[in-house]
Amino acid sequence: MLLPGARRRQALARAAELALQAGFALAARRRTAPVRTAARFVIVGGGTAGLTVAARLCRALEAPRLTLIEPSCRHLYQPGQTLVAAGLFAKAHFVRPQRHYLPRAVTWLQDRAVLIDPERQVVVTGNGTPVPYDFLVVATGVELHPEQLPGLEGHLGRDGLCTIYTPEQAEQTWHMLSSFQGGTALFTQPATPIKCGGAPQKIMYLAADLFRRHGVHRRTQVIFATPGERLFGIDAYARTLAGVAARKGVVCAFRHRLVEVRAAQRQAVFAVADEHHPTSERHEVLSYDLLHLVPPMSPPAAVQQSPLAHASGPQQGWLQVDRHTLQHPRYANVFALGDVIDAPGTKTGAAVRKQAPVLVHNLLATLQGQDASRFRRYHGYTSCPLITGYGRVMLAEFDYDLRPLSTFPWDPARPRRSMWLLKLYLLPALYWHGMLRGLA
Repeated sequence: MLLPGARRRQALARAAELALQAGFALAARRRTAPVRTAARFVIVGGGTAGLTVAARLCRALEAPRLTLIEPSCRHLYQPGQTLVAAGLFAKAHFVRPQRHYLPRAVTWLQDRAVLIDPERQVVVTGNGTPVPYDFLVVATGVELHPEQLPGLEGHLGRDGLCTIYTPEQAEQTWHMLSSFQGGTALFTQPATPIKCGGAPQKIMYLAADLFRRHGVHRRTQVIFATPGERLFGIDAYARTLAGVAARKGVVCAFRHRLVEVRAAQRQAVFAVADEHHPTSERHEVLSYDLLHLVPPMSPPAAVQQSPLAHASGPQQGWLQVDRHTLQHPRYANVFALGDVIDAPGTKTGAAVRKQAPVLVHNLLATLQGQDASRFRRYHGYTSCPLITGYGRVMLAEFDYDLRPLSTFPWDPARPRRSMWLLKLYLLPALYWHGMLRGLA
């Protein structure tokens, strides 16, 4: 049972889609002279990044020889999973058939890439099919690995354990939150890179509001355990979030890194860094009635085991790129974007929206024999619409240098109703009819 107003929200979302769809249909008619080439292009991954690049390449090339390798037959609007977990929309609202968003010129291999060989310029799929390329775009995203957190595997969705990082688990999270009768609600942030680093806080603030709405807040303690020393890495946004947490009665446990779950006892084990000696850690056990966590994430094995990834060090397994041009440093015909790359702080759909036109421009410049002086540069723009409660969103925008940015002419560190409406209605429509069509 969703929160009241579900039909109205769906109607507004549909109206926003129709309006933007009409606008983008007009924009689609404007097209520069396409590039002619016999080169073979392969995109590995059909998520946000892969489909956005595919659409842009098809608009830029005449009769492109473009193959996309992606096993899933469904496409997810992943930012919507927080809204599903908050009872605002059904999960089906943000899940659509993959085939509806594949450009007609694309050859879709519905399979998984298991080997990427940049020396031989070939990708091998799960059924053994070799796919040769002249230019490769890696857009695999990351995979969830709950088995890598001791005690977690097999318990998500029950035993008080939940996450918003799949549509099914987001739906289960809503069931747990809406039926919560009080106790300790523990929300955690991992130390490793994740998709949308603000998501664990978003669902926590929504949960705190929901507990108040249901009248269980007086017998509930909400705890946020994070390995960081504050709620955001940028001062202006951190101050706002500290105020939000205080008003909602959230207890912040800083320097807490989740290392184990004891589901039978409903206990979470943390490694806690010493405030004065960060390399020194002790273990602390926190009991919970509800625990929201983020499963460990990493690039697919085909990326980790390829020469394209870092072989060692803190970025081991992540795909190497020049963080400004998105070109691989050793293989000039390989480009990558999205969650799989080693660039800092960019694992959001908003980052992909800015990366994709840069990547496509630089790939085509390479195709045409232009040198790097003609390349465009991506400066790390990303955006996180941080939900601070039902009806309010702070649109946190920043770049590689952690400089606050603002698309709109007002203070970006202030949660606003207008940004809530943007989050619920305009951004999904922009995604389906702008980004995935290569028009935004």
